[in-house]
Order: sequence, then structure tokens, then C-alpha cells
Amino acid sequence: MTYSVAVSGASGYAGGEILRLLADHPDIEIRTVTAHSNAGQPLVAHQPHLRSLAHLTLQDTTPDTLAGHDIVFLALPHGQSGQYTDALADTPLVIDAGADHRLESSAEWDRFYGGDFHEPWAYGVPELQVGAGKQREHLVGATRIAAPGCNASTVALSLAPGVAAGVIDPSDIVTVLAVGPSGAGKSLRTNLLASEILGSASPYGVGGTHRHIPEIRQALVAAGGPADGIRISFTPVLVPMSRGILATSTAPIAEGVSDAQIRAAWESAYGNETFVQVLPEGQFPRTADVIGANTALVGLAIDRAAGRVAVLTALDNLTKGTAGAAVQSMNIALGVPEARALSVNGVAP
Repeated sequence: MTYSVAVSGASGYAGGEILRLLADHPDIEIRTVTAHSNAGQPLVAHQPHLRSLAHLTLQDTTPDTLAGHDIVFLALPHGQSGQYTDALADTPLVIDAGADHRLESSAEWDRFYGGDFHEPWAYGVPELQVGAGKQREHLVGATRIAAPGCNASTVALSLAPGVAAGVIDPSDIVTVLAVGPSGAGKSLRTNLLASEILGSASPYGVGGTHRHIPEIRQALVAAGGPADGIRISFTPVLVPMSRGILATSTAPIAEGVSDAQIRAAWESAYGNETFVQVLPEGQFPRTADVIGANTALVGLAIDRAAGRVAVLTALDNLTKGTAGAAVQSMNIALGVPEARALSVNGVAP
């Protein structure tokens, strides 16, 4: 069966990455691409790397344009996707790559985002531990899916195995992320100009203000963490690479836990996963190894002197962090092979 697809926000980074992956999907027909200010222009004027889609023209992002497809991807800034929810009620599958349907708590939404709160959808991180199972079980047959925030899913995947197995103390999590600026979107901003970023590392969202913090807490509670006992110090840092995330997350070792039990928690969680892979002991990931891939690589270090576990995770923020997670979740929802149109191979050098 072939599914017709519309992608909103198609001139942006997330929309472009969704299109890049869907272009090679044998079950998908990309029928419609939409944008706001760029409507009326050829798609390749804004996504010149998508040569196989050169025949498409960007249309206005309206409910009428998006309706009538089997699948709609919403790759819009936060606060903009929710307005289409009611209008797309008859669409069999809607996947939101924005933040509007990620959070379960309206109070957290008000605190970190503001504006209208919208109902949470099935969270699009299949490998994430949820109780004794995985989030993919909640994606089977789903009709509404919220793709993750790239920073949030990186940290959640890093720490969920330790939380679920009880081998770390989630009340003292510290995570620092090196992040490429493509995660901030394509809008022109002075702090994202090449002259501002090249040769520099710039922290942002410091001191508990970053919007992905409640999403991380929500995921770790779902993995078995205490609802009122998860504390996260979260500091992202912009670095001069166009795409990629390297997250270094540490947490105290739980009392009485052996090194073997710690490593077993991560290997048990991801040993059978295609797209989240734990590296051998003593090896740690680089962002260069995951660019263009739907792969998260995880390295684990046990620092007994500090009494902490350090988890280093690398992924491509546009692929596994957003668009790849969305397409992977789509595959699960449709009942087609989960890895279809997704690769574990990065691009090097």
C-alpha cells in the first residue's frame, strides 16, 4: 500500500530532513509540501539537496491544503501545530515534529512555553523504556504521534536504562550537551550567524530554563523514576558543527550497585535495538560517526572515585533527534518494518 503524505514547514531544517528520509521510502508518496513566507516557490529553491523532489512547489500551510492525505507531518515552530489538530481530525495519521503535543502537564507547558496547551500524543521515541516495556508498544497503530525534542530524547535515551534498573540516583543528574545550531531552526538570528558561531562555544538555556527539561523529566518518570525525585542540571552549548549532539550525562551510582550491574542495565536495554547501540567498554562516540544516520551511539564510564556514572551519547539532531524518530515511529504505527528508509550508517569524513 502507498500512503499519500503532506509535509508542512517543508522549507525548514526539520521538514527538509523528513522529506530526505521519506523520498526513499517505498510505501510513501510525497504529494504536498507547504510553507508560510516561502509558499509559491520551488521546494528545491530552499532544499537544493532534494533533487528527486524538484517537481514539488511549496504551497500555503492551511488546513485545506494539508487535509485529504493519509499522513501529515507538522514541522512547525512550537505553538503553531496545535491549531491544525481539529482541522485534521479525519487524517488517519498526524505526526508533530514540534513541541505542542509532547508534554502531559499543562503546568509545565505554561512554565516553559506558554500559550494554549494541547493534549499529549504518543511520544515518538520507540526505544525509550516505559515501565517494563518500550515506548514502541504505544506507537503500534497510533494515529497521533509527537516526535521528540532532539536534546530531550538524547538525554532520556542516555539515562532511562539506569533509572529503570535503579542503578543510578536520578535526584542529581547533570548533563552538558554540545549541539549544532541546526537544532534552533532556519530562522535568521544574529547569535546563529557563522561569524558568531565559528571558533566559539556558546551556552544557552542555562540555569534550568531550557524547554526540553520537562520533556526529559517526563520520559524518566515513564521509565520508572520518582515523579517528584528527578532533578536535572541541563546545559546545552552551541558549537561550530552544523548538525549533531554529544551529550555528557552523569548521575550518582546507587548504593550497593556493582560495575557489572551498571553496564548490564544499558546493554540489556539496548542490546537488541537497531538504532540505539552501546559501544564496547572504553569506547566513546563522536558526532562525526552518526551524521545522516538514524543512530544513537552510547558510551558508558563508571567513575568510582566520583561515585558517578557518565553516559556519553552522540546522535544527529535532525535525523535520530527529530525526523528519523518521526519516520521510525510512523513505520511502527503503520505496521511496516521499523527500519524502512532509515540507515544506521553515517556519512564520513
